Amino acid sequence: MIILDFSTNHFEALDPTIHWQKNILDFWQEWTQEKDHIVARTSGSTGSPKEIKLPKSAMKMSARLTGKFFDLTPGKTALLCLPIEFIAGKMMLVRAIELRLKLICIEPKSHINADEIPSIDFAPMTPMQVEKSITALNKIQTLLIGGAPLSDPLRKVLLQKNTHCFESYGMTETITHIALKEISQTYFQTLDQIQIRKNDSGCLVIKTPYFEEEIITNDLVDIPWNNQFKWLGRFDSVINSGGIKLIPEQIEQKLKPFIAQNFIISALTDATLGEKLILIIEGKEQNIDIPENILSKFEVPKKIYFVDQFPTTVSGKLQRKEILKLL
Repeated sequence: MIILDFSTNHFEALDPTIHWQKNILDFWQEWTQEKDHIVARTSGSTGSPKEIKLPKSAMKMSARLTGKFFDLTPGKTALLCLPIEFIAGKMMLVRAIELRLKLICIEPKSHINADEIPSIDFAPMTPMQVEKSITALNKIQTLLIGGAPLSDPLRKVLLQKNTHCFESYGMTETITHIALKEISQTYFQTLDQIQIRKNDSGCLVIKTPYFEEEIITNDLVDIPWNNQFKWLGRFDSVINSGGIKLIPEQIEQKLKPFIAQNFIISALTDATLGEKLILIIEGKEQNIDIPENILSKFEVPKKIYFVDQFPTTVSGKLQRKEILKLL
């Protein structure tokens, strides 16, 4: 554990021979250089993955918006347990610098032991980290979960904890989250000064106070009020089966109570339907009992496949295209 206390300017030494500490040191040095931007790589939320330049001034403003939402005042403790190579890790260090936080840095890994961290006011984690570090949550007052969707079983566990848990919506292009919601809620609430709308395709369009241009996403949303939205699914994953457009994520939501393993709804090319709806389940083949009234006739999978293990991203997000290739 390394403590970087930006409220008192007391910093423990980072060891450049240890990989994760060197990465923090490298980014910290990059941040303090005269260059006015940081180069980051997108994940593909607004199109193909690419490198983009993020102005440091915009990153500072994003940090302040998060600080205002969570009341992160100077001297409060925050945890850096995410890889600094990605935007979520970078922004945790930027928040600590900008908001003068006491930053507790530990090696990024999926399992965090309760005895390796002190009491923490604020910590961002991925769902995979949260699931494998339940006992450590007793030491965390506010938990920010992002990088991948939160599963219903994990949500139920977290609702029994005293930790104040939030889900986030954001991406590299928006400099991490632009909206948050408590895990018991349905709709995301945008941060201060963030504006949202839907385009003609039903996808979320974001206007931040730190970029002149709007950011057009591939995320289908419902916007009942100007500053709230519900995520429905990905536009680029919509399935057109016999002229009926189906959103896989909505079908998956209906199936979650009846399938314990990881699974996805996807499609294969079909001569008659164009795209044939299928269900892919992680694990050994077994009988799946889905009540008849759960899905509409168009949402019923034409075939069920089983795959030993699903490929995932570093944050634990399922890689749908790679899963489909395993069939």
